[in-house]
Parts: sequence; structure tokens; C-alpha cells
Amino acid sequence: MLASRTLSLIGKRAISSTACLRAHANVVKTEDYTLPVYFDNRAIPLPEVMYLQHLSPALKALKDKEKGSWGTLSRDEKLQLYHIKFNESYAKMTKGTKEWKTIVGGILFFIGFTGFVVLWQRMYVYGPLPHTLSDEWKAQQTKKMLDMRINPIQGISSKWDYEKNDWKK
Repeated sequence: MLASRTLSLIGKRAISSTACLRAHANVVKTEDYTLPVYFDNRAIPLPEVMYLQHLSPALKALKDKEKGSWGTLSRDEKLQLYHIKFNESYAKMTKGTKEWKTIVGGILFFIGFTGFVVLWQRMYVYGPLPHTLSDEWKAQQTKKMLDMRINPIQGISSKWDYEKNDWKK
């Protein structure tokens, strides 16, 4: 049942699309975005279409001359024939660009901006550090933990020598 429904919808679509084409009386125009387009790509070094679609009379004469012996062509004519089909050579396509400088500059700019935001927050947003982060407080806390003999097997108390009142070596 599902298959018959699917086939009927496909059939209706095919009939309606051909009827639309016939209704326009062969005035249907192909849009430019449906045609293959030239672009240089390292992954596809041979594009589907030529670089120059519309040739001047001089280039048409050169194309006719191409059909003959290539020994009669000069180096410049061979280069012009190449540039009719391709915009850039593969070596120029794979040549590095200076774009990395822009990217690194942008990254460094945002790192610097982030640093300024952090400094601004430390100065104006956050309050002073709590007293529990001072060195005196940490020393008192460690002394209290040693006096209470906290975690004597593997912890801080196991590393303290209570007879010499110093850390074990």
C-alpha cells in the first residue's frame, strides 16, 4: 500500500513537471547556477569547464592554430592556450598565501584583549583576596592538621616526624 502510494506520487510529479515544461512552449531557460562553473581547486586540478567561455577573434584564431603542429607555436602562444583553459597553474594554486599573518594577528589581538579584560576584572570587579589564602593562615592550618594528626597513614601526618618536630627525609 505504501509502495503504491509512493509510486502514484512520483508519477503525478513526473506528469506535472513535464506538463509545466510543455506549457511554457520551449521558453524554459536554464538558470546560470545550474550550469558548471569554473573555479581553481587543488583537489580538482582539472575543472569541468574552460576558464574563458567567450573567446575573442584573436583567441579563436589561436585555437585554430592549435589544431596544427605544436612545434610551430611560440612559448607565449602555448601560454595563452593554457590560460584559455585554466586561470592559474597548479604551482600558483598550491603556492602559500600571506593569509596566515592575518589569522595570527587576529588571534594575538583577541588574546591581548582577553588579557585586558582579565586585568580590568581583577582591578574593578573582584574584591580583595580572602585572608585564608595568606601564607600565615596556611602555616597555621598546616600546624593544626599536624597537631590533630590528620590522616596519619598516607596523608600529611605520615610525612611529619613528631620526635624531631620536622619533616621526614
